[in-house]
Amino acid sequence: MAKQQELAAGEHVRYIVTAEKKKDSFESLVMEHLRASGAYWGLTTLVLLHKLHAVDASEVVDWIMSCYHPESGGFGGNVGHDPHVLYTLSAVQVLCLFDRLDVLDADKVADYVTGLQNEDGSFSGDIWGEVDTRFSYISLCTLSLLHRLHKINVEKAVEYIVSCKNLDGGFGAMPGGESHAGQIFCCVGALAITGSLHHVDRDLLGWWLCERQCRDGGLNGRPEKLADVCYSWWVLSSLIMIDRVHWIDKEKLAKFILNCQDKENGGISDRPDNAVDIYHTYFGVAGLSLMEYPGVKPMDPAYALPLDVVNRIFLSKQQ
Repeated sequence: MAKQQELAAGEHVRYIVTAEKKKDSFESLVMEHLRASGAYWGLTTLVLLHKLHAVDASEVVDWIMSCYHPESGGFGGNVGHDPHVLYTLSAVQVLCLFDRLDVLDADKVADYVTGLQNEDGSFSGDIWGEVDTRFSYISLCTLSLLHRLHKINVEKAVEYIVSCKNLDGGFGAMPGGESHAGQIFCCVGALAITGSLHHVDRDLLGWWLCERQCRDGGLNGRPEKLADVCYSWWVLSSLIMIDRVHWIDKEKLAKFILNCQDKENGGISDRPDNAVDIYHTYFGVAGLSLMEYPGVKPMDPAYALPLDVVNRIFLSKQQ
């Protein structure tokens, strides 16, 4: 049997650090509108690889706060961009990594998120009103990290998520929407954060999720699709939250992720031999983290943050 590839951690760190400096690159330009999320992906990867010190913390925090809209309490995806709940969570997560939530007016940010909850318990992404279960997870996660869940109607938020559950055990973007691994993570994660996992049929959903493993070992997002490294996170985290992760072949999945590396220049792609990007680099390393890969720090499957960061936020609050 051929020896399994190893994680090229040093090359991935260098790729992430240098990618931020290449402002005129194609990757940088196409990510301009979601740079706050890009910062979260790249910086969390550095934390998982024990290399957050490779960046200037104060510089990052200052940039994150330059995306803040004090009049609304939300964050945009980049400086001068409109606020959206997605980038608000990314900003909060980045500040969590650096233990700098102190720079926030937590109540103002929480009020922004709270104002996006609708009568049926769902959440809009911004003032324009798009509704999606992604925004339910994002809102609940943001408020929980800020210790402000009490500001919303949690019961109605849970009811709306449960209304998006399908006969196959999965969840969609809205009631009646097709089951999809990304939406399932959002719904299961939201239910985990609110202590409501009793609404999940663990065996039925676990079966649907483990069927996402393809012959090449990778995971896909829904039936008849190709495997993609990012689902290493979306599927695995959900399986861990419902205690069914032992239903997949972790060794084959790890091999798939490692085969998607650019071992010379760093970075991880969606599939072997494709172009790498920050998004898949993060989700590839995060997937390895969930499988307890040597040298990678453990991740919390619900909050999508390193476990030690989550413990610091919640355990320190209790003391």
